[in-house]
Order: sequence, then C-alpha cells, then structure tokens
Amino acid sequence: MSQFRFARLALMLAAIGLNAAPALMHSASAQDKAAPADAAAQPKPDTVRPDLFKLLDSAQIKPLMDAKNYTEVQNRIAQAEAFPNKTPYEEYVLNRIKLSHASATNNDQASIAALEAILGSGKLPASDKPQFTQALAGMYYNAKNYPKAIEWFKRFQAENPNSDAANAPLVRAYYLSNDYANATKLLRPQLEAAEKAGKTPSSEDLRLYASAANKLKDDNAYLYGLEQMITFYPNDDVWMDSIYRGVVRKPGFNETNYPDVLRLEFAAVKVLTPEMYTELAELALKDGFPTEAKKVMDAGFAAGVLGTGGSAAAHGKLRDRATKEAANDAKNIAAGEASAAKAKTGAGLVNLGWAYVTMDQFDKGIGFIEQGIAKGSLKAPDEAKVRLGMAYLRAGQKDKAISTFQSVKAGGGLSDIAKYGIILANHPNPGGNNK
Repeated sequence: MSQFRFARLALMLAAIGLNAAPALMHSASAQDKAAPADAAAQPKPDTVRPDLFKLLDSAQIKPLMDAKNYTEVQNRIAQAEAFPNKTPYEEYVLNRIKLSHASATNNDQASIAALEAILGSGKLPASDKPQFTQALAGMYYNAKNYPKAIEWFKRFQAENPNSDAANAPLVRAYYLSNDYANATKLLRPQLEAAEKAGKTPSSEDLRLYASAANKLKDDNAYLYGLEQMITFYPNDDVWMDSIYRGVVRKPGFNETNYPDVLRLEFAAVKVLTPEMYTELAELALKDGFPTEAKKVMDAGFAAGVLGTGGSAAAHGKLRDRATKEAANDAKNIAAGEASAAKAKTGAGLVNLGWAYVTMDQFDKGIGFIEQGIAKGSLKAPDEAKVRLGMAYLRAGQKDKAISTFQSVKAGGGLSDIAKYGIILANHPNPGGNNK
C-alpha cells in the first residue's frame, strides 16, 4: 500500500493547466482593447489589463512552455506577481499560469499552492472544480500529507456525491495515516457492493482491508477479508489462515472434526507443513484409510517437504507403512462390503465408501456413502455429509458437492468446513491437491 500513488495525477494536471487558459485571457484582452484608454487602470470584473495580459498571454507562453523555456516563463510570472493592485480575477489567471509552470517543472509545492489559490478564488468554472479538487487531493496524497489529502478527497465526495473517483485514494489515505477504523469502515461497503453486483474486487482492496482489520485486531473483519481472498484470489497462505481462523480457532470447535479440517486443507493447499502431512497420514491410518495416508505422504515427498532433515527417516518409515497397508487394503476391501451392508447403522457404509473414494473409485465410493447416510443411526450425520461433499469434490461433481455442503448445519466446525468446501468448489486453488 505504501507504494500506491495517485496515478492519474499527471494526466489531470496536464488537462487543467495551460490548455484552458487561452480562452480566458483572449476574451479579457479583447474587452480591454475595446475599452477607453483611461479605463485601463481600473479593470472591469473578470478581465485582465493589457500590460498584465502582455506578460501572461498564452499565445506567447505556450510556445515557451513547449520549448521548455521555463526560465522565461518564470520571469514573466515574477513580473506579473510584482504588478500592483491585481484584481481577484487577475490573480486567478496568474495562478493558472503558475500551475502550468509548476506542473511542467515538477515543482509539487508550487503546484499545491497554485491549486489552493485557484480553488479559493471563486473564479473557477463550476464544471472544472471537480477535476481541480481531485488534483489537489492527489498532490497532497503523493506528498504523503495524508490529513490534507483526506480533507480534499472528502470535499470532492461532498461536492460530487455521484462520483466514486475519490473512494480508493481516500481509503488508502486513511490507511497510510494509521486510521484503520475509517479505512475499513469506508472499504467494507464497497467490497460488499461489488460482491452483490457480481463484480470481482481488486486484490489490492482485499489485502488492504484485511491488513487494516488485522491491525485493528478485529477478528471478524479480518476473517471476512481472508474469505474474500480465497474466493477471488486463492493461494496457500490465505487458505491456511482462513481455515485456522474460520474453523479451528472458532469457539465451539470439536477436535473430533480435525481430520476433516486436514482433508480440507489438503484439498485446498498446494504445500502443507511437514506436521500437517504426517498428522493427516497418521489419522487416516488410525481410521482405516491407508490409501489416503499413502497419497498424503506421496504428496509431501513430491513437494519436497517430507524426507529431509532430521525427520527424514521417520517420514520414510511412515510412508512405507502407508504403502504396505494401502496395498493390502486394495486386495481385501471388497470383503467388507457385505458386513457393512448388514450393520445396524450406516457408519460402516460411510467409511467403506470413503475408502473407495481415496482409491479414486468415485462412483462406487459415493454410492456407499449415500447408502450409509440413508440407512441412518449415525452418531454425526453431518460429518458423513461433509465426507460426501468432499467425495463429490474429488470426483469433479461441483454442483452435487455444493448442494451437499449446503445441507450441513451441525456445529463443532462441520458447517464451517462445509462453507469452505463450497468456496473451494466454486474457486479452486490451482495449486491445491483437490484430487
């Protein structure tokens, strides 16, 4: 955010500089020539006296500016400044020339002074005022005078309620002046409006919002920013932070649902930590899913996370165990179908179905999970639904995955896992292990 600059400023200053001045001064000159000679000392309102006009005539100044003869332009400005008893309109015209010169010579302080004077003159046409106001706010912003930038951006908004041109720089001015409360207060409605309109917010806006919320220690606002990031700009870091804050750290989380948290992270994130790989593999082996454990360990080794350092031997041992048990399970899994079908509850069918899903036999696995849920008498039916949603997700059946996740209502982290499952279904992380 600190590198953001008011990018349109150069074009804006060019548009409001000398280009508009000739018509102003030419009109004034014509009126002066038609006036009696003795009236020259008493200029009419909104006219420039001939002697002063000779110094500021744009027909002479513009070629000097085009030739970059800024010294001569400055000489003329200095003579005009010494001209006695200038009227407000003459001061206004002079400041227009000062602005052109300051802009061309990159004199930001002089540009700011000229813009302030022009806006305070009362002579600026109403149609030009928004552009000048925005330019002055932008000058203050780029000068890192954020309080003044805020003042002028707010004035622009008040005078132009139908324009959103000042929204982004005003938010950033608040952020850079450490006023994170106002930054989030202004930006949140903009993000929500974009979401409602089906538009994609910029990644910079989302990062700024999340950063400001984090600095405020507003956990709810920060989580909103993270969830918007995984929705529109998914990457490993925001996925892991979102799942940790939005599931594991939430009050009421049930540790028995932690394996499904790890499964969600494995699906969404390209590279997990060594501990996450080994923990998921160990839990999968404990619950009777050795093929899942093997795939997790294989992914950790492929990512270069496992098999290195002081734990290399332990990683290799766990991988070998998972590989051996997965081979045995593949040979014997069909033998368990009959007993699972005869059981009083559907738990055995759900577990059998998940085992088949981990073997990439999706149709068969999904069928058994559905049978298990339909049979009922499950201790945690929504946990089975989460497993079914993940199975549909692995099978590439997005719509069924989403509808299944939407049916999950239980607490303890299950509904939160389902919520992130929906986000993953709609916006998969290209680097994730959703397979």
